[in-house]
Amino acid sequence: MDNHCSCAICENPQPNPVCQAASRRASTHSLWSADPLVSVPSAGEAVDDSIQVWRRPEVVEWSQWLLDSYRHCLGRELIERVGGAEAQAQALFTVPMVVVSHGTQADPILNYGSQLALTLWEMTWEQLVQTPSRLTAELVNREERERMLERARAKGYLDDYRGVRISHSGRRFLIEQAVVWNVIDPAGHRQGQAATFSRWTFL
Repeated sequence: MDNHCSCAICENPQPNPVCQAASRRASTHSLWSADPLVSVPSAGEAVDDSIQVWRRPEVVEWSQWLLDSYRHCLGRELIERVGGAEAQAQALFTVPMVVVSHGTQADPILNYGSQLALTLWEMTWEQLVQTPSRLTAELVNREERERMLERARAKGYLDDYRGVRISHSGRRFLIEQAVVWNVIDPAGHRQGQAATFSRWTFL
């Protein structure tokens, strides 16, 4: 059976406001300017969702793209989709699994993390959306990570990924049975990549 996604996800990515905003923030942010990890706020502070980021219009829109793209590429829903777009954005943000994504920049910047993703990587939302996604892996693991992302770009998705990642404070963990898929907008243009998983082990 051909498992390749049939959409135009691998063709010229188009700019979108979420990625452009992340790029502007990253260009003036020095926290991750070098590979060594630095001290960060406590995990309790890092996962504070009192700002309710899922209510932001750009996050609501991106959440729909994440959900629609997952359904398009894998033929099933990522979460149960009940209510309107904002309700679904809240459900995605609070779902008991990790969901994370980045844009299409030359050095892609993270632009979404569910509440559990923020907890696992020990970051606030504002820290996460200023972070190059390559920094979620140690230097020794980045070449393998890029090969995985390239396979997902070409095929449309992967559903059996495992690899070692590192949190903002330096905690290493192995993720397993992760799904990685290309994020597309309603016009079929590729806007980034996303991943989800619910199995990890601290090393």
